[in-house]
Amino acid sequence: MAHFAELTQDNKVVRVIVVNNDVITDPEGLEQESIGILFCQQLYGPDTVWKQTSYHERFRKNFAAPGYVYDAEKDAFYSLEAPAPDMEFDPETCKWKMKSIPVDKP
Repeated sequence: MAHFAELTQDNKVVRVIVVNNDVITDPEGLEQESIGILFCQQLYGPDTVWKQTSYHERFRKNFAAPGYVYDAEKDAFYSLEAPAPDMEFDPETCKWKMKSIPVDKP
């Protein structure tokens, strides 16, 4: 199954839908994001904006979720808010991680 995220004009994720792989496969048997985008626009309107997302995080860094943003420069989905106060954003992986705690040497 393929997953597509609907974006607002400011690239916030509104929803994620599942699309059968057969729908996004071209005549040569290759999956094409552009075919999936057209399919989503047929369902939800031609003015809607869609990006494919990977459930297994094989591309675009993270699986999209409502409230996430899509960063075109990084070609990544991520949350703008830390899941916990002691976390920091890693701009390379676009994931939140625990802050490093300095350890005093004996």
